[in-house]
Amino acid sequence: MEGLLEYGYWGLLLAAFLAATILPFSSDVLLAAMIVGGYDPLQLWIFAIIGNWAGGMLSYGMGYLGKWEWITKYLRTDRHKVERFMGQAQRYGPIFALVTWLPIIGDPMAIALGFVRSPLGLTAWWMFVGKGLRYVVIIWLTLEGINLAG
Repeated sequence: MEGLLEYGYWGLLLAAFLAATILPFSSDVLLAAMIVGGYDPLQLWIFAIIGNWAGGMLSYGMGYLGKWEWITKYLRTDRHKVERFMGQAQRYGPIFALVTWLPIIGDPMAIALGFVRSPLGLTAWWMFVGKGLRYVVIIWLTLEGINLAG
């Protein structure tokens, strides 16, 4: 993760993208480190959202294509987890994308939304909102921690 720090905002974008798809790490630590390092929180927020949203939309797209081989190979997601969320994705529709930021279960949720053919535009919007709110909270907590420590 230290290597990504060298690339600044673009490194965060890449980390956020990968965290939403294939790698078992979180972009949260990198984001917090960059805030402590003096990077602009607004720009960090924008880059983090775009990267994480793009990764989530990739998961949605792979679900939409419905190719289990790709999902298990490239997204490393268990078929059972996806199938477990498909009923909820149908029931709640695109607003279900609001919680795709959740660790461990967020990726299967995004894939399930694709499988049930949730409307692309609304799904993309709610996913963007959810991921955006998540990063607002992380940035706020980091800044508050800095203020308390300072």
